[in-house]
Amino acid sequence: MIKPRQTPMRQQRPYVRIHNFDEVPLGYSEDEAIREAKRCLQCQYPTCIDGCPVNVDIPRFVGHVAQGDFASAVRTIRETNSLPAVCGRVCPQEDQCQGVCAMGKKFESVAIGRLERFCADWEAQHDPCRPEVGPDTGRRVAVIGSGPAGLTAAGDLRKLGHDVTVLELLHVAGGVLMYGIPEFRLPKAIVRREVDGLRALGVRIELNKVVGRVVTVNGLFEQGYDALFIGTGAGLPRFLEIPGEQLGGVYSANEFLTRTNLMQSYRFPEYDTPIRVGERVVTIGGGNVAMDAARTALRLGAKESIVLYRRSVEELPARVEEVEHAAEEGIFFQLLAGPVRFLGDGGGLVGVECIEMKLGEPDESGRRRPVPVPDSEFTIETDTAVIAVGNEPHPLIPKTTPDLEVSRWGNIVADPETGRTSVDGVFAGGDIVTGAATVIEAMGAGKRAAAAIDAFLADA
Repeated sequence: MIKPRQTPMRQQRPYVRIHNFDEVPLGYSEDEAIREAKRCLQCQYPTCIDGCPVNVDIPRFVGHVAQGDFASAVRTIRETNSLPAVCGRVCPQEDQCQGVCAMGKKFESVAIGRLERFCADWEAQHDPCRPEVGPDTGRRVAVIGSGPAGLTAAGDLRKLGHDVTVLELLHVAGGVLMYGIPEFRLPKAIVRREVDGLRALGVRIELNKVVGRVVTVNGLFEQGYDALFIGTGAGLPRFLEIPGEQLGGVYSANEFLTRTNLMQSYRFPEYDTPIRVGERVVTIGGGNVAMDAARTALRLGAKESIVLYRRSVEELPARVEEVEHAAEEGIFFQLLAGPVRFLGDGGGLVGVECIEMKLGEPDESGRRRPVPVPDSEFTIETDTAVIAVGNEPHPLIPKTTPDLEVSRWGNIVADPETGRTSVDGVFAGGDIVTGAATVIEAMGAGKRAAAAIDAFLADA
């Protein structure tokens, strides 16, 4: 008989985990993974594959897990997914593969993400599965940016036999996977392991290379590259543009999380990058980044962490799992409220003046627009605030690349199916094209662009 509910995954207890940066979910054992995999119906027409942006053959890999053949499961996943340990942890499976799982029509869907994570972790403890690399084509491709889009494109292009070099502006590879996602959601050792796997395939990764400064897109063609892929993401923070934003104690989520994740401020003084966190931290926003910042604040020593969001809980854009974890950890949600100004005393933050909101008619996103309630202002006392209201692309590459078309929002204009841009031989994908989206969507864009680049090079 098929079990109606997913096999639960063990995790750290909330009162323990708020005092460490260790990963919260603890993963499946082999027996738990087999038990969950046996819930799969092995549909004749598996919609879950269409729900996966990188088209993993989900029934096949899950079937291998059900039989205890974990090595075959890993090989199946890696046919189309270069970063399974990442995807198994941070993908919104509930809206993608699991969201269209046939089991979900009557019972809980198969826990595809947990099974993918199990397979990747099993691989790490055994011999790694190294995909075959095709014959050398003699063609050189430069990939700008080592986030999920860039790493995926690089891996796929290398497997096709092309000479691939990744150019990363930071001192470590991984992009948002390293600087944006907290250790307790995505351990950095896992990202390094996935990057090392690409190096083992022959992908070269050059760090501290700011394209647009040390070299331009046209300069890369002059160096002999035959095609380029731009996957630089959307790492420029948006601000609220309200009074007091310049006060000490007001952070962008980018700075707050980069200092914590990439520069490991939580290990101060071992790592000399302290970050100031008071007793109460207010995080403004309702997405996954806001949840990451609010949960990080607790682990950095805040006694109280508050999420300030203009809409109601039903409109929160963060993953349900992340909201649930935040609530379990004692984070308070101040909903239907928005910031009006930051209050200071001697240059430092002392509070956030807010106003109550009510929901009006839907806006262009389909969510009901928040409308201020007159004469409803109130103040939250705090000396630390984190602004997590979205990001936008950095203009450096577009400004230094003649004829590269960008939208009025600064995103590179590229064909969604191929990644082709207005410049011949230049392709782009991920957040630099779409704006902030999910890791797996960026990976899907990198995969599609890699196939298009391969076809472009074959025709050149």
